[in-house]
Amino acid sequence: MDKTTTPQDQRTHGRADAAPSAPRGWRAWSRRRRITLLAVGWLVVLFAGNTVSVRTEAAEASGEQIVRLPGGDIHVVQDGPPGAPTVVLLHGLAGSTAWWDPVLPALRNLHVVRVDLLGHGGSAKPAEGYGIAEQARRIGAVLDQLGVRRATVVGHSTGGAVATSLAEQRHDLVTAIALIDTGPRADAFLGDSFVARLVTTPVVGELIWRLRTDSTIRDALSTAFTRGVQIPDQIIADIRGMTYRSLTATDEASGAFLKERPIPDRLAALGLTTLVIFGAQDRRWQPSSAQDYRRVPHARVEILDGVGHTPMFEDPDTTGALLYGFAIETAPR
Repeated sequence: MDKTTTPQDQRTHGRADAAPSAPRGWRAWSRRRRITLLAVGWLVVLFAGNTVSVRTEAAEASGEQIVRLPGGDIHVVQDGPPGAPTVVLLHGLAGSTAWWDPVLPALRNLHVVRVDLLGHGGSAKPAEGYGIAEQARRIGAVLDQLGVRRATVVGHSTGGAVATSLAEQRHDLVTAIALIDTGPRADAFLGDSFVARLVTTPVVGELIWRLRTDSTIRDALSTAFTRGVQIPDQIIADIRGMTYRSLTATDEASGAFLKERPIPDRLAALGLTTLVIFGAQDRRWQPSSAQDYRRVPHARVEILDGVGHTPMFEDPDTTGALLYGFAIETAPR
């Protein structure tokens, strides 16, 4: 016998029938939401991976790389055909690979390796490791990792001290050496700008460094140039990126290296073919001190009229041509 259904029963039955449909709808919506979130997540991962890949490919295309070394990684930029004679360019105190940009066109047929010294540019900036001999050993390790077996090594200012130390350590690697406005001895130093002197003054210098601005850095660079030069923003940015320790420790190391033994005496003992380029109006080193290098056997001294401490920027055409000719002349046969 059928049970009679009352209106109340019908309402109750309707709610009972409807109750299971809500969870099914919720489950379907949750499933669609999860699928959407997973899809978005994969897209984010793929996009991020593609961005990293593009950046890596761009860096490789431009020849930039980081060489991993104990105690601090080193930023390197390579240009030119790998099979051509290799020329290694080492910047000076507070410099970076950007300081060589103006002479790159003249060196385009060479394999050019530019290196940021420890504490400079894109290289690591640890608390220690700034001695000239230590910097030189690090350059040698970088070149070994790059597969460079023989090279002409060029150094500007303090970079010339590092190049000299590398030549002392690695007779197997350095075929010839070129120095650009590298002071030959400690007492030939003329001095820095007022701002630069303050920066190297204990306590006061550290405060000034913390408060440094682009304008302050440009003032400190004033003695680096005699001719009017438009200083690229990249050079200012690289200096801003230095730590106070990396700046002062490198400066102290350079002075100690010169006091230990003049660079011409070091070169004379090596017997390497040597090119010296010096600005006749250098405001940091006595221009007449360039004559010290004439006592180095196999040395050629080029004095550039109207040029100051940074021939790469003040006369890039002449400087680039001299470096190119020297690298070709001294390349291993």
